[in-house]
Amino acid sequence: MGRILAIDFGKVRTGIAVTDEMQLIASGLTTVPTKELLTFLKQYVQQEYVSQIVVGEPRQMDNTPSESEALIQPFLEKLQSELPGIPVDRQDERFTSKMAAQSMIASGAKKKHRRKKELLDEISATIILQAYMERQ
Repeated sequence: MGRILAIDFGKVRTGIAVTDEMQLIASGLTTVPTKELLTFLKQYVQQEYVSQIVVGEPRQMDNTPSESEALIQPFLEKLQSELPGIPVDRQDERFTSKMAAQSMIASGAKKKHRRKKELLDEISATIILQAYMERQ
């Protein structure tokens, strides 16, 4: 079994989470500048066996795509052309940022630590991955 990699795509930076090889545990991996995302992913899949990529799907409350979906679609096309052997799936990401912020508060993270948007993006990617795993 390979790892499942999840992406919380952002305009400036992107959170990334992965499972272990047995696909039992979702963990935050890192946050990378979005302009470096494809390069990072290509390097990562050379080092680790990734069997699935999950990209967060931002939706409005009425279930219509959010504005940021317009940025994600071109990325998805590039991703599939650069890494054609890895299937890509989508996962609803509504409320993940809010859930990530609440989890930081619940874990006792100090206010200064909670202001780090990179950590928020990484936790959001982990929540996306966990939701995807539960859906499977």
